[in-house]
Amino acid sequence: MKAFTFNTIGIIHSPFDKNENVPIQPSSGTGIKGSAEIYPEYAGGLKDLDGFSHIMLLYCFHLSGAFQLEVKPFLDENKHGVFATRAPRRPNNIGISVVRLLKVDQNILHLENMDIINGTPLLDIKPYIPDFDAAENIRLGWLTGSKHRFSSQKADKRFDF
Repeated sequence: MKAFTFNTIGIIHSPFDKNENVPIQPSSGTGIKGSAEIYPEYAGGLKDLDGFSHIMLLYCFHLSGAFQLEVKPFLDENKHGVFATRAPRRPNNIGISVVRLLKVDQNILHLENMDIINGTPLLDIKPYIPDFDAAENIRLGWLTGSKHRFSSQKADKRFDF
Protein backbone atom coordinates (compact mmCIF):
# COMPACT_ATOMS: atom_id res chain seq x y z
CA MET A 1 0.00 0.00 0.00
CA LYS A 2 1.39 3.40 -0.99
CA ALA A 3 1.57 6.15 1.64
CA PHE A 4 0.99 9.80 0.81
CA THR A 5 2.24 12.92 2.54
CA PHE A 6 0.21 16.12 2.61
CA ASN A 7 1.34 19.64 3.37
CA THR A 8 -0.81 21.78 5.61
CA ILE A 9 -1.75 24.96 3.73
CA GLY A 10 -3.20 26.78 6.72
CA ILE A 11 -5.08 26.53 9.96
CA ILE A 12 -8.80 26.78 10.70
CA HIS A 13 -10.06 29.04 13.49
CA SER A 14 -13.47 28.52 15.08
CA PRO A 15 -15.19 29.12 18.41
CA PHE A 16 -14.90 25.41 19.30
CA ASP A 17 -11.90 24.50 21.46
CA LYS A 18 -13.16 21.02 22.33
CA ASN A 19 -15.21 18.35 20.62
CA GLU A 20 -18.35 18.53 22.75
CA ASN A 21 -21.21 20.64 21.33
CA VAL A 22 -19.58 21.18 17.93
CA PRO A 23 -22.21 21.09 15.17
CA ILE A 24 -22.00 17.70 13.48
CA GLN A 25 -22.22 19.19 9.98
CA PRO A 26 -22.15 22.72 8.51
CA SER A 27 -25.97 22.67 8.23
CA SER A 28 -26.18 22.45 12.03
CA GLY A 29 -23.59 25.24 12.36
CA THR A 30 -25.66 27.82 10.50
CA GLY A 31 -24.53 31.33 11.39
CA ILE A 32 -21.43 30.22 13.32
CA LYS A 33 -18.46 32.23 12.10
CA GLY A 34 -14.82 31.30 11.85
CA SER A 35 -11.86 31.74 9.55
CA ALA A 36 -9.11 29.94 7.73
CA GLU A 37 -5.64 31.41 7.86
CA ILE A 38 -3.74 30.44 4.73
CA TYR A 39 0.04 30.30 5.12
CA PRO A 40 1.79 33.06 3.13
CA GLU A 41 3.48 30.65 0.72
CA TYR A 42 0.01 29.44 -0.44
CA ALA A 43 -1.83 32.81 -0.42
CA GLY A 44 -1.33 33.26 -4.19
CA GLY A 45 -3.69 30.31 -4.70
CA LEU A 46 -6.57 32.37 -3.28
CA LYS A 47 -6.77 34.52 -6.43
CA ASP A 48 -10.40 34.69 -7.69
CA LEU A 49 -11.77 32.60 -4.80
CA ASP A 50 -13.74 35.59 -3.52
CA GLY A 51 -16.21 35.18 -6.41
CA PHE A 52 -17.62 32.00 -4.84
CA SER A 53 -20.27 31.99 -2.12
CA HIS A 54 -19.35 28.54 -0.76
CA ILE A 55 -16.16 26.53 -0.58
CA MET A 56 -15.19 23.04 0.46
CA LEU A 57 -12.53 22.78 3.16
CA LEU A 58 -10.55 19.55 3.31
CA TYR A 59 -8.82 19.14 6.63
CA CYS A 60 -7.22 16.71 9.02
CA PHE A 61 -9.16 15.31 11.98
CA HIS A 62 -5.96 15.88 13.96
CA LEU A 63 -7.48 15.03 17.36
CA SER A 64 -9.63 12.04 16.42
CA GLY A 65 -7.48 9.16 17.68
CA ALA A 66 -7.33 5.63 16.32
CA PHE A 67 -9.73 4.68 13.55
CA GLN A 68 -12.67 2.34 13.98
CA LEU A 69 -14.18 0.36 11.12
CA GLU A 70 -17.59 0.36 12.82
CA VAL A 71 -18.92 3.39 14.69
CA LYS A 72 -22.12 4.55 16.34
CA PRO A 73 -22.70 7.90 14.58
CA PHE A 74 -24.43 10.92 16.07
CA LEU A 75 -27.76 10.39 14.29
CA ASP A 76 -28.28 6.73 15.16
CA GLU A 77 -27.92 4.32 18.03
CA ASN A 78 -26.77 1.45 15.80
CA LYS A 79 -23.24 0.78 14.59
CA HIS A 80 -22.45 1.35 10.92
CA GLY A 81 -19.33 0.95 8.80
CA VAL A 82 -17.20 4.08 9.09
CA PHE A 83 -17.41 4.62 5.32
CA ALA A 84 -21.23 4.85 5.63
CA THR A 85 -20.81 7.72 8.12
CA ARG A 86 -19.03 11.03 8.48
CA ALA A 87 -17.48 10.05 11.80
CA PRO A 88 -13.99 11.48 12.47
CA ARG A 89 -12.25 8.22 13.41
CA ARG A 90 -11.30 7.09 9.91
CA PRO A 91 -8.34 5.17 8.42
CA ASN A 92 -7.30 8.43 6.72
CA ASN A 93 -8.45 11.15 9.09
CA ILE A 94 -9.65 13.54 6.38
CA GLY A 95 -12.68 15.77 6.94
CA ILE A 96 -14.63 17.89 4.47
CA SER A 97 -17.06 20.73 5.10
CA VAL A 98 -18.93 23.00 2.72
CA VAL A 99 -18.92 26.46 4.31
CA ARG A 100 -20.06 29.92 3.30
CA LEU A 101 -17.25 32.22 2.19
CA LEU A 102 -18.01 35.71 3.49
CA LYS A 103 -14.85 37.42 2.22
CA VAL A 104 -11.19 36.97 1.43
CA ASP A 105 -8.91 39.40 3.26
CA GLN A 106 -5.35 38.84 2.00
CA ASN A 107 -4.55 35.35 3.40
CA ILE A 108 -7.61 35.11 5.71
CA LEU A 109 -10.86 33.50 4.62
CA HIS A 110 -13.84 34.71 6.66
CA LEU A 111 -16.30 31.83 6.92
CA GLU A 112 -19.76 30.94 8.20
CA ASN A 113 -21.58 27.70 9.04
CA MET A 114 -18.61 26.22 10.89
CA ASP A 115 -18.48 22.68 12.23
CA ILE A 116 -14.71 22.40 12.73
CA ILE A 117 -12.53 22.42 15.86
CA ASN A 118 -10.31 25.46 16.41
CA GLY A 119 -6.71 24.81 15.33
CA THR A 120 -7.58 22.18 12.72
CA PRO A 121 -4.93 21.81 9.98
CA LEU A 122 -6.24 22.77 6.54
CA LEU A 123 -5.20 20.52 3.63
CA ASP A 124 -7.02 22.02 0.64
CA ILE A 125 -9.77 24.35 -0.56
CA LYS A 126 -12.09 23.81 -3.49
CA PRO A 127 -14.94 26.00 -4.73
CA TYR A 128 -18.41 24.53 -4.27
CA ILE A 129 -20.07 24.42 -7.69
CA PRO A 130 -23.64 23.08 -7.67
CA ASP A 131 -23.48 21.91 -11.29
CA PHE A 132 -20.46 19.77 -10.37
CA ASP A 133 -21.23 18.86 -6.77
CA ALA A 134 -25.01 18.62 -6.38
CA ALA A 135 -26.52 15.26 -7.24
CA GLU A 136 -30.04 14.18 -8.10
CA ASN A 137 -32.09 11.16 -7.02
CA ILE A 138 -30.30 10.95 -3.67
CA ARG A 139 -30.75 7.99 -1.33
CA LEU A 140 -29.89 8.54 2.34
CA GLY A 141 -29.30 4.93 3.40
CA TRP A 142 -29.58 4.46 7.18
CA LEU A 143 -30.18 8.24 7.55
CA THR A 144 -33.60 8.06 5.87
CA GLY A 145 -36.05 9.74 8.22
CA SER A 146 -33.38 11.62 10.17
CA LYS A 147 -33.28 14.80 8.10
CA HIS A 148 -35.28 16.83 10.62
CA ARG A 149 -32.56 16.20 13.23
CA PHE A 150 -29.61 17.52 11.16
CA SER A 151 -30.05 21.19 12.01
CA SER A 152 -30.14 20.73 15.77
CA GLN A 153 -27.62 17.94 16.35
CA LYS A 154 -24.41 18.79 18.21
CA ALA A 155 -21.49 16.53 19.06
CA ASP A 156 -21.54 14.63 22.32
CA LYS A 157 -18.61 12.75 23.85
CA ARG A 158 -18.73 9.63 21.65
CA PHE A 159 -15.69 10.67 19.56
CA ASP A 160 -13.76 12.54 22.24
CA PHE A 161 -10.03 12.68 21.85
